Amino acid sequence: MAGKLSKKARAELADRKRRMAWWHEARFGMFVHWGLYSVVGRHEWVQNNEQIPRDQYEALARKFKPKRNCARQWAKLAKKAGMKYMVLTTKHHEGYCLWDTATTDYNAAKTGPGRDLVAEYVAACRGEGLKVGFYFSMMDWHHRDGFKCCKSEPARKRFVKYIHAQVRELMTKFGAIDVLWYDVSYPLNAKTWESAKLNRMVRKLQPDIVVNDRSQMPEDFGTPEESIVAAGAGRAWEACMTFNGSWGWVDTTDDAWHGARDVVLMLRQCVAGGGNLLLNIGPKPDGSVPVQAVERLTKVGKWMDVYGKKCVYGPRPRSDGLCDVGNMIVWTRGRNPKRVFAWCNTWPNGEVGMGWFKGKVKRVKLLTPQGAKPVKFTQTPRRLVITGLPKACPDKAVGIAILQIDCASRPTRKMGIHTENAVVWWGDYDY
Repeated sequence: MAGKLSKKARAELADRKRRMAWWHEARFGMFVHWGLYSVVGRHEWVQNNEQIPRDQYEALARKFKPKRNCARQWAKLAKKAGMKYMVLTTKHHEGYCLWDTATTDYNAAKTGPGRDLVAEYVAACRGEGLKVGFYFSMMDWHHRDGFKCCKSEPARKRFVKYIHAQVRELMTKFGAIDVLWYDVSYPLNAKTWESAKLNRMVRKLQPDIVVNDRSQMPEDFGTPEESIVAAGAGRAWEACMTFNGSWGWVDTTDDAWHGARDVVLMLRQCVAGGGNLLLNIGPKPDGSVPVQAVERLTKVGKWMDVYGKKCVYGPRPRSDGLCDVGNMIVWTRGRNPKRVFAWCNTWPNGEVGMGWFKGKVKRVKLLTPQGAKPVKFTQTPRRLVITGLPKACPDKAVGIAILQIDCASRPTRKMGIHTENAVVWWGDYDY
């Protein structure tokens, strides 16, 4: 099919592949929602949801007093968790800018903290060897033309000029930026936002950047939110997920937070579908990370230290054609197409059987903190049985250990119902 594409289209595909190589390798990133809404602690949409008057909301800036070096603590935690990049809300829908912008005085350098918080964040990311991502809301409740723009052409021109100027600043003030993560393009469309023009500017200023799809242009990757849904084959995607049901800081109970085990299984689902996971932390107004996030991400990091390199990071085939083994085992494929990984959600206590496994097995290894250990197996046309496993799960971080299965050809597994004289297939299960 590539031969049917124009020379320009082939060049664009090649450039996208080059720019996104690190992103496909990374797989796991940290989202940081932080702004004046953090001071209120009742969801990042609090200004709109509670219809807080403009002047009352602006006054929150006086209470927004981040600790020094809080961004460095986020970056250290991200690195410890096995994350490879971060994305910060440089400006959310409230319109408050975390950088020292010339477009408005409603920013962290001129009102409130008196510091350029984006500059601190960028330095923190680079200090920990993480890729730098900027979230930017196109919708803006603070700007006078933020809603007039859809009814008045002069207002639209003023507002679009304002938004483009802010994006230009973000692309020029902080050195090389790796990800631009647009959000909520209401109330205009791609044409009236002049999104094509905007993104041409972005790419001219940052030729290596990766851009998401929320300027109403397809760009480099899709962004399912609060659900892990794989994009179509050939399309890059990243699931953005809250940790506790809110993007901004909310003081929720411990059981509202995803457990470390849940996070690992989110990662597995993203890897199986060829996508990335962007997990949000929502710091407190002083910039400190909720203890629940610290505790869980520390455990995730311990798990990633053992399994990340083999089973998470890097481009690999989607897990199409591999039906899960009930709720005991779920799958991902290896970079080698003849290799699969069986993620043991429930430890099988000595042995485990896998019906309907297709592909001649050459060897099976149990991945453990002490290294990969060969284990015994037997295989018939309908069944693969792995024996000699330890009684207890070797993973103590989240209770999910992994079996590496190497085959003579690309393995598959499709579910069926075995009757006395026939097999009734349920069909292939795609992830």
